[in-house]
Amino acid sequence: MNRDNSLSIVTQALRDIATNAVPGSKLPSVRELTKKYRISPATVERAFARLSAEGLIEPRPGQGTFVRGRADPIRQADFSWQSVALGPARVDNTFLATSLAVASSGSISLSMGYLPPDLQATALLAGALRRAAVQPELWDRLPFEGFEPLRAWFAQEVADGGVFTPHDVIVCPGGQAAISSTVRALVPRGAPMLVEAPTYSGAIAAARAAGAELVPVGMDENGVRPDLLADAFRQSRARVFYCQPTFANPSGATLSVERRAAVLAIAADARAFVIEDDWARDLGLDGPPPPPLAAGDRHGHVVYIRSLSKAAAPGLRVAAIMARGAALARIRTARSSDDLSVCGPLQAAALSMLSTPAWRRHVNAVRSALIERRDALVVALKAETAGMVSFRLPQGGMHLWAELPDHIPDLGLAAELARRGVLASPGQSWFASEPAGSFLRLTYGATPALLREGVARIAATLKEWPGNGETTRYW
Repeated sequence: MNRDNSLSIVTQALRDIATNAVPGSKLPSVRELTKKYRISPATVERAFARLSAEGLIEPRPGQGTFVRGRADPIRQADFSWQSVALGPARVDNTFLATSLAVASSGSISLSMGYLPPDLQATALLAGALRRAAVQPELWDRLPFEGFEPLRAWFAQEVADGGVFTPHDVIVCPGGQAAISSTVRALVPRGAPMLVEAPTYSGAIAAARAAGAELVPVGMDENGVRPDLLADAFRQSRARVFYCQPTFANPSGATLSVERRAAVLAIAADARAFVIEDDWARDLGLDGPPPPPLAAGDRHGHVVYIRSLSKAAAPGLRVAAIMARGAALARIRTARSSDDLSVCGPLQAAALSMLSTPAWRRHVNAVRSALIERRDALVVALKAETAGMVSFRLPQGGMHLWAELPDHIPDLGLAAELARRGVLASPGQSWFASEPAGSFLRLTYGATPALLREGVARIAATLKEWPGNGETTRYW
């Protein structure tokens, strides 16, 4: 059993406490940490030993473990004033920070949000970057909104250029930055914002950081329910709805064609914006995805976000926001307060990669690999979990949304799985309010062999959980 990940998690948590605490502060006991992280006392002791060797903490026999005073050759630094100056934390991004951590070697990652290294377009990107890096003009100032030919590419991708012009496009350093800027531009602090339930945890974090009040709207296998969406707009008086209509993360649901028309009509009636996060446009596995909501939007209700990193590589931090009218001006202002531009050679390299036949070959190869890996995960779950989980077959993206029996807490299960060397995302983190049940988000980017081993460990953990029952359903 691999305990490296559990050790890393508790060590980092204690390091954060020790770094920010006043010297002499007492740390949680071994018993408290064992219970909180569902790990062995020996693992906690190893974490204490590491931090003691780093000089951050000191054990006091019979009293406990304390934050060591940090001596300075000139003077002792005192950061305690910062707690008063900062006030209470406005946003809890613990899950987002944890999900962004790089998995330790030896662990099986079923929680990553990007393609694994063996599926990334690294060779294409390396060649494109080499060509772009020797062009001096790309290192000079580019238009704030982005490299003009790349903006034209993004605009052309929506309804063959029939909705947006290049001047409606703002290039951003990744999809998360695009979401954050758009939310800040469109949602006044303290105002409500509608989101699907469940929804992307990064959008939850961005909205809370912007001071928005999140209002969850229920969804099913066909996406958000129009009746609940209309009620939410009417009751909350919200003017913004964030959604992922195609291969939603984490549920995998795709909004049906009929519901797409209904969502646009509801937004128009509410005089509201729809932020469409089309994160997995290139990752349709069982046929092409439906056109984006933006393709059917005439009057500027849809603000469209498209990212390149999911189908290429996590280091390709290039995305775009597309909007029209006064909304575009607001978003441009919000973006200008964050940074002045996205790296010119990176933008040019992205366009160079997208413009070659090799890009389509890469996307097709990624789809074939993800189909194989998704199917391996599904077969393993059916064979191993023996009536303990429910799920639907995802038609695209890279995540499977598994429902657990109600008596198994997803946070506790995820912690126990981490102790056993398997990283999975607990469902609670993907809800803006109380979750509708207990879930795990399982990513099928790993190789089939690793997926089968990960499922075997999940199944063993579930079978050992007190009171498990047989409730498997899959479609």
